[in-house]
Amino acid sequence: MEKLRKPYSFSGNKVLVDYSSIYCDSAASLLKSDLFREITRRFIARLEKKGDYLHGFLKASFPGKDNEGILDSLLNLFRLLVTHNAEEIGSFSAEHRAALSRRDDLFELKDRLYNFWIHMERVAYMDVPRRNTNIDSDLHYAQFVTTNEELKDLVLLTYRRIGENLLAQNPRVFRQLPAWANMAMLVRSIEWDCPEQFGALKDIPFVRHCLIFPPLILYPKANTRKGSFEELEKLPDGLFNLKIEEWFCFPAKVGELLAFIYFHRDFCTLALSMSNLFELAGKVELKGKKPDLIIIFGIEPEKFPEKTGYHFHKETSTLIGMVSNIDEVDYFGYFKKMTLTLHNLRMIKKKNLPVHGAMVAVKLKDGPTANVVIVGDSGAGKSETLEALRLLAEDNIKEMKIIFDDMGSLRLDNDGNVVGYGTEIGAFVRIDDLSPAYAYEQVGRSIFMNPHLKNARIVIPVTTYETIMRGHRVDIFLYANNYDAVAKEKTAIEFFSEKEKAIEVFRNGARMAKGTTDEKGLVHTYFANPFGAPQERKKHEKIADMFFDAMFAKGVKVGQILTRLGLDGFEQKGPESASRDLFEVIKTLNK
Repeated sequence: MEKLRKPYSFSGNKVLVDYSSIYCDSAASLLKSDLFREITRRFIARLEKKGDYLHGFLKASFPGKDNEGILDSLLNLFRLLVTHNAEEIGSFSAEHRAALSRRDDLFELKDRLYNFWIHMERVAYMDVPRRNTNIDSDLHYAQFVTTNEELKDLVLLTYRRIGENLLAQNPRVFRQLPAWANMAMLVRSIEWDCPEQFGALKDIPFVRHCLIFPPLILYPKANTRKGSFEELEKLPDGLFNLKIEEWFCFPAKVGELLAFIYFHRDFCTLALSMSNLFELAGKVELKGKKPDLIIIFGIEPEKFPEKTGYHFHKETSTLIGMVSNIDEVDYFGYFKKMTLTLHNLRMIKKKNLPVHGAMVAVKLKDGPTANVVIVGDSGAGKSETLEALRLLAEDNIKEMKIIFDDMGSLRLDNDGNVVGYGTEIGAFVRIDDLSPAYAYEQVGRSIFMNPHLKNARIVIPVTTYETIMRGHRVDIFLYANNYDAVAKEKTAIEFFSEKEKAIEVFRNGARMAKGTTDEKGLVHTYFANPFGAPQERKKHEKIADMFFDAMFAKGVKVGQILTRLGLDGFEQKGPESASRDLFEVIKTLNK
């Protein structure tokens, strides 16, 4: 039997709301709703806790009443202000005369309550009834979009009407803020090939469509990722005994793989941010199918005392990732990197080479083309160098397509050529490492995370699923060295003539840590890829050896590029200089 979800739930600064339980068609019904009452109750409690003078104003306006009594009186006043002006209300309601005598304070209270609401991370969802057999019904899709627009307009109308009747004048400036949800999802249950052992997962609804209203700013509790993901010998007892009314599933296409990413409602804003990073799977990929990867994000710590972990379920040949419900993992990097770790483990099993790096296909206006891979761990400067290349050589570049921004895989075609494929359609990058022009240019599609803190991040779509899956032959394969200076009269790019020296640099994985994880100083990570490669080092070593043999045999230019991103003062100059040298290499590649 399907369990009922609560009409709304709060988790820290997040609120998750069921459209069907809150739908209102008038200002009066909005102000009478349980959600509005709860928001106002929390707002009054916050004023009291802070000792805010507005709480004193409320106590003086409604003497002898506790917070619940004040709440009732304030809500009644708001309802009256929708249809009457302040003078009219004062003439027939003695209860509200004291508050109306201080209209400036009441107006500020109304504005502060509105700001309290819009500064929450607000997610709404519409659940398509199980009896509806059309999992992508145009009717439900249209209703989903329309309902969000109607509620946004209704909240703004109510807010403005109260202000107009309070001060007896219309506003001169109208700000069209996202006054309802700033993220939304259409969800429904889907019949998929769920192994009997996985229990309740089959009843958890899938995200079918997302609405995002960028620029969106989120404030997760953590701002860095710590540690690595390690294999567990067995699954925790009772892992699949989930409270299904508290869970949803984001079905993602991760390269060629299908991942079912189950998330607890406490992490709903980070989970929906994945729509800027991974392709959301359609009905063809879901119905009757079994996923390659399963992630369960937000497990009760009592069931799963580890922070993170993964397990290969031999009976079903499924990789299962697990993340606990603790504040420390309230960071988008845990969603992203757990998914990519499982992807990489699956690639190693297929004898493909997972690559932690960035790849672009560059076509110059005068003819030369190059598919460039830059390998490097977080903060090495791979993405920054390629972005600098796009900006510096814009007049000379006819086309520049991103194949992958952070993680991809290499395969061998029938002729022994090394071919690159991507995993993501978006990027999760440090704001500080982007040029200001590019950051502002992309603001209309972006999700910002903790922009006021060190390691502030942005999630942004950068390419298409068709592009990352097309397969591009590798021409240049570079390691991103962010810690060495460029010697005088030398370029930022050095090519290797011997495979052994080349593979040693990549295997060593040296990098100056940039504060994106808990690492500091010069660190080493096997093949600059802590996401799957060290966990399966023996298998990875054989695969890497095979691919380096193929690259040297086919004339791929293998080397390192000195981005200097880890050196003080070179955060932008380093990638810019490296990109100029890379551009010169590309110009001569086909000559």
